[in-house]
Amino acid sequence: MSLEIKALDPTRLVKEVAVIVGTRPGIIMFAPVIHELRKRQTPHLVIHTGQHYSRNMDEQFFEDLNLPSADYKLKGISGKRTHGAQTAAMLEGIESILLERKPRMVLVGGDANTNLSGALAGRKLRIQVGHVEAGERSHDWRMPEEHNRRMIDHISDHLFVTGEKSKTNLLRENVQGKIHSTGNPIVDASLQHSELAKRTSDALERFNLKPERYAILTIHREENVDFLESLRGSLEGVSMASAAIDTSVLFLAHPRTIKRLKEFKLWNWVQELPGMKISEALGYLDFLNLLANSRLVFTDSGGVQQEACIHHVPAVTLRESTEWAETLENGANRLAGTEPKGIEEAAIAACRIERTWEVPFGDGIAAQRIVDVCVEVLEL
Repeated sequence: MSLEIKALDPTRLVKEVAVIVGTRPGIIMFAPVIHELRKRQTPHLVIHTGQHYSRNMDEQFFEDLNLPSADYKLKGISGKRTHGAQTAAMLEGIESILLERKPRMVLVGGDANTNLSGALAGRKLRIQVGHVEAGERSHDWRMPEEHNRRMIDHISDHLFVTGEKSKTNLLRENVQGKIHSTGNPIVDASLQHSELAKRTSDALERFNLKPERYAILTIHREENVDFLESLRGSLEGVSMASAAIDTSVLFLAHPRTIKRLKEFKLWNWVQELPGMKISEALGYLDFLNLLANSRLVFTDSGGVQQEACIHHVPAVTLRESTEWAETLENGANRLAGTEPKGIEEAAIAACRIERTWEVPFGDGIAAQRIVDVCVEVLEL
């Protein structure tokens, strides 16, 4: 008769770190951490949940970031159409791998369903959980990402924070885990790959763009693209802004957004919007090269807000709130919502600022500090 295993014995866990990825921001964030683990020969495994399902949003990023293939990749996740079904499937899949490998530590990063699933799986099995990018708050309860990041923080053993604001948020909420001030490894990734992007990417030539004569648009958050009024308003606003600042816009469309545009019968309409050219989402090096040379970025992505700030490109955020309040305070970013006039006004203001702000996300060696903690936990 076999016993049901609901939790692992912490004294019998293997000295190994499980790194969990599954979305574009997570792959970028953890690339420097994985490289650092490999450099130090720290035992680890990579679990890919399969939350993102486009090659350009997934496999291409592994290639661009020079990452080995994940040790495990869950199947069928992208077919799940609700948060509950997706999270449950990832939780079950991650749990089965953790039961097999019995690592001493699980690392998750950010606020996607992937990270909540990984943190829950580790917590329930009594494996130490580390959350990279802990303590970020938008205070916008409409956003599933806000629910996720709060839950992850309160069940994590190690909280790796980007800066003082995130640390203050965690202290105010009286979290149980230990707080580590590390900076954000997205800075490491962006700085490490910017020169490579300049040398290898021909994206500007392919799209016939001149440096600082175009803007980029990315939009994918469900509170924007799952609602016709918000999606249409955002795109109309970006088109109006394009005319107001005399700058063309390259719309790098997320697979989710393309799907919604077709469902809402906006696919032909958006391709005829003045000032806008549409393309599928690109690999990391192409995106980084386009970002660094752009005049302005329109986005609802937390990761892209950070990357724009790092490369001193002004951002107009198509949301009512942001978890990256530092970018508002230093002038790198403006909240515009999804009303066309507000987007136009924010773009005009963004183009007038000096690109001299300080980057508030760390010094480019966050991965080293995170792996220091992992080594300590593993007792290597």
